[in-house]
Amino acid sequence: MSTSKIKAVVEEMVQPFLMENGFELVDIEYVKEGGNWFLRIFVDKEGGIDIDECGRVSEYVSERLDENDPITDAYFLEVSSPGAERPLKKPEDMAKAVGKHVFLTTYEPVGGAKEFEGKLVSFDGEEAVVEVGKKRQAIPYEKIAGARLAVVF
Repeated sequence: MSTSKIKAVVEEMVQPFLMENGFELVDIEYVKEGGNWFLRIFVDKEGGIDIDECGRVSEYVSERLDENDPITDAYFLEVSSPGAERPLKKPEDMAKAVGKHVFLTTYEPVGGAKEFEGKLVSFDGEEAVVEVGKKRQAIPYEKIAGARLAVVF
């Protein structure tokens, strides 16, 4: 089964439990690191998620996977918070990040660059405006390859 298919099956499996308990599914990764496979589920909720809540989600997911596991290889299950540099996967994530410091990459250069780090000034669903230094750069949403919150030191 392909990685994207595994992610879709796992998402369908966990989404009802997460919604029922006030959690948000941020991302699912199924990746090989070294010689081991990892299924990582990143969850959050308003005000943040703690280790006990991650444990509850992990227990639920583990039980569901024991019943019907789409993954044939041996793997490690990890459930965690997305952390301070949370990925912005969906348009709703971008909208919630307005006013925050972000790091964006694009598929092709926009205004001569492919990486932008600064304050997300606005997002209307079609375009993100990032303030980098004193300059504002409008970036069409369909050109954004990756986006995440960024920590400022």
